Amino acid sequence: MFEVRIHGRGGQGVVTAAELLSLAAFNDGLKAQAFPSFGSERMGAPVIAFCRIDDVRIRLREPIAEPDAVVVQDPTLLHHVDVFGGLDPEGYVLINSTRTLEELGLGELRERHRPERLVTVPASEFARARLGRPIPNAALLGGLTALAGLTSIDALERAIDERFGASPAAKANRLAARDAYDHVGAQREAARA
Repeated sequence: MFEVRIHGRGGQGVVTAAELLSLAAFNDGLKAQAFPSFGSERMGAPVIAFCRIDDVRIRLREPIAEPDAVVVQDPTLLHHVDVFGGLDPEGYVLINSTRTLEELGLGELRERHRPERLVTVPASEFARARLGRPIPNAALLGGLTALAGLTSIDALERAIDERFGASPAAKANRLAARDAYDHVGAQREAARA
């Protein structure tokens, strides 16, 4: 089983991100489960959403305490919430930022985790360019797809179409996801070279 914890703020599409990831997993023939955890339900409040993916039926229902991957949609949470709590040493980290881990004050993560699994991606900028709004969820899922290979990018694009229908938002989110997928793929190739 692969477990993903997504951190963000209300209004950033955190819950939608978990739902899209689970739909992408279904599209790839896997089993999945997505659910949120709210503190105070207001715009801008910290929000956590969870997604489990497996090839067999998932019976667990509790929040994810020891994730295999952490996605941070809002970097302002990094030093206020324990977003990396319980993260597996072999786990993946994807942070929505134009800055490096060192610039974010997270250089020590490289000592505890595999550096090639720690990535920042300018997801809000990709979303702003494609959607006209900095809603980073679909772009981050494109990045996560390239980073961890949980689902295929085609399955994610189909999930976006299923969620948003024939709206202009579907195409814009697909493009933002593909931008982040390509960006993270290029970062991983550079890290291997």
